[in-house]
Amino acid sequence: MTRVLVVDDERFFREAICDVLAPAGITPLVAESGEEAMEHAADESVGVVILDLQLPDMHGLEVFRQLRECRPDLRVIILSAHTDQDSVLEALRLGAYDYLAKPIHEEELLLAVRRALETFGIADGWTRLRSRIHKLEGVLAELWARVQSPLGPSVDTQVRELAVQAASEVLGAAKTSLMLLDEGGDRLRVAAAHGRDLDPARMDPVQLGEGVAGVSAAEGEPILVTDLSADARFADRAGSDRYRSGSFAVAPLATGARALGVLCATDSRGGRAFDEDDLALLRILAGQVAQMLGPAALPEADPREAALARAICEAVTEEIEPARVLAAVLRPVAEILGAAPVSLYLRDASRGLLVREAECDAGQRTYRPSLALARGLSGGVLESGSLVATDAPEADARFDPEVDTPADARPGPLLCGPLRFRGKILGIFRAFPEAREDASPRLGELLSSALSAAVRNVLLYRSLVETIDEVAEARREGSP
Repeated sequence: MTRVLVVDDERFFREAICDVLAPAGITPLVAESGEEAMEHAADESVGVVILDLQLPDMHGLEVFRQLRECRPDLRVIILSAHTDQDSVLEALRLGAYDYLAKPIHEEELLLAVRRALETFGIADGWTRLRSRIHKLEGVLAELWARVQSPLGPSVDTQVRELAVQAASEVLGAAKTSLMLLDEGGDRLRVAAAHGRDLDPARMDPVQLGEGVAGVSAAEGEPILVTDLSADARFADRAGSDRYRSGSFAVAPLATGARALGVLCATDSRGGRAFDEDDLALLRILAGQVAQMLGPAALPEADPREAALARAICEAVTEEIEPARVLAAVLRPVAEILGAAPVSLYLRDASRGLLVREAECDAGQRTYRPSLALARGLSGGVLESGSLVATDAPEADARFDPEVDTPADARPGPLLCGPLRFRGKILGIFRAFPEAREDASPRLGELLSSALSAAVRNVLLYRSLVETIDEVAEARREGSP
């Protein structure tokens, strides 16, 4: 849990602030001086600092400068008397998150702290995700190096063992397994496992279409279960001896239309539930592993895939304003796809349309401002949640030239995938690559996962800001 550091030399204000935060479920930590504040700020559980400008050993501005140097991720709320306005303005110019004037208004304090905690959590989540993508990139490089090396045990054996180790490392999962369809094609058998005492050969098979792994393999769709006991899809299995964890992330292994099996992660370290970011990383790993285990000649690893996921994370962490975040995440996509037009559309149920939310195209082609919900390949993605990746969309019977092209109506290679949020499909992304080979399912799946994560964080931030604005408006209307 992220904690709030309260720095004030006056005991009355320290206790008053803690008395407001603690009942709201916010864990406070206190410091009486600048030196003590710097010691506590080294604790990574601290995400927000409420900093009084008047301290006995050094001025609050100096403390703030030192905090910025050692922990630039911290959200610092300045606490001041009305006579400190020049110092407040200087702190804001230096990057302070917000300020509060003494005497403290309890509701205003809670609003400021909650907003700071939310924005710290979003930024921290993206920073951690970026770190995990770097880790995934290294893991995939090692996997491909082993696959392309003629030395050592068989390729399949290496890939299976490294895949479950990689899933455990990247997702922070205590137990992972790779399950492959048997020769009959109707049961999944454990081919490799990590974190389990039992030999994989002695583990029970799973019938295709049954259980979390069986359903994922049968439908060819990733599955995220945050709490098995509360998930209606698997309610009848909540008490099964097979499941010792209430949270799962499962991604199918597939090459084209052929399902090979699934990659599973359970028992997240620390007891947290797996989330959409975990599932996105597992899908990327599973897609690569499927290519390595597939019967066809092994393709060369595409270094752009991990680079693209990393670039999207970096774009999000560099932007602050939600209005600019989505445009920022599309920029590296357009660049990596050769200045291809890329856009995001979100569902507007009241108008019966998909409405363009963000775009980037290097100025070459224009976008349609909205799309019909149920027309063309694009509408099909929204309804089914299935990716479309084709170098000749006009050859598909579902193709609609008024929907499945940019505004110039010129058809070309198309990548169109769902944007998922909490188990629902909120909209779609579309890209029109210049190179036909870039309209690949593997690249499309990566974009669907990474862009869904970006949209999810932007929507959460918007919801937070709207709530704060509503509360502030209610306060203004209720003021005498």
